[in-house]
Amino acid sequence: MLTNTVEVQPIAGALGAEIHGVDLANMSDAEFSDVHQAFLDHCVVFFRDQKMTPAQQVQLAKRFGEIHYHPFVAGLDEQPEVLEIIKREEDKRNFGGVWHTDQAFSPKPALATLLYAKQSPKTGGDTMFTNMYLAYETLSDGMKHMIKDLRTVNLGDRNKAVDGVSRTQRTKAAMSGIRAKDADEGVETDSEHPLVRTHPETGRKGLYLSSHTVRFAGMTEKESAPLLNFLKDHATQPGLTCRFRWDVGSLAIWDNRCTQHIALNDYQGQRRVMHRITVAGDKPV
Repeated sequence: MLTNTVEVQPIAGALGAEIHGVDLANMSDAEFSDVHQAFLDHCVVFFRDQKMTPAQQVQLAKRFGEIHYHPFVAGLDEQPEVLEIIKREEDKRNFGGVWHTDQAFSPKPALATLLYAKQSPKTGGDTMFTNMYLAYETLSDGMKHMIKDLRTVNLGDRNKAVDGVSRTQRTKAAMSGIRAKDADEGVETDSEHPLVRTHPETGRKGLYLSSHTVRFAGMTEKESAPLLNFLKDHATQPGLTCRFRWDVGSLAIWDNRCTQHIALNDYQGQRRVMHRITVAGDKPV
């Protein structure tokens, strides 16, 4: 039951809703209950015109669960839970510019991600999301039967196979001033997950895929490629997606257990600054 102030407006048929009438920095328990239910119902929720400090962003994230710390990227000095993602005017590549779900390479991938716009380009820089429940539900019964027991291999660090030094080691070395090979990793960046995942809160089944997914367990990458590429293309077809246009003060919260997303890189020569926090999740089943 929605409170008198919280208004939920779906933005697409597949997923996504804008929520109005709530100040995320000063949200009551009743309002959060409505927000959390909309998060489960719509997979990703969006807010406009929010004014939040990094500390307030962290407090909001903690209402969803424990904070997850990124193994490859350092957070703000004053608020290490918050990653500041900057694409400068001269940068050609962006952060998150492929379809993925956050931290899929981890044995316990991220539950949710909160992204807050500090500076947005005049045009471009939208984020797209896709509904992985629908990606599974729109498969044929024969395909569902064929893939029901498959497991995927997910990698977060292909560089380690090249020179033996992981992204985690490079990050720690850069922060501490030691040689990369001397840095203790302490972070798992390879994992196996079920291809068909059951959401722990809704009980719905969905495909669980990411750019981190490189093959099926027990198969080579070449053997896996035809089916894996089909499923990745199927999951990101336009009818399963929504698209969000950022403004300064916009904030999105998405469920990594049932979505993928992509940050569009169509704003060359413009600056974009975002604050990101991820919420720790559990082992996919």
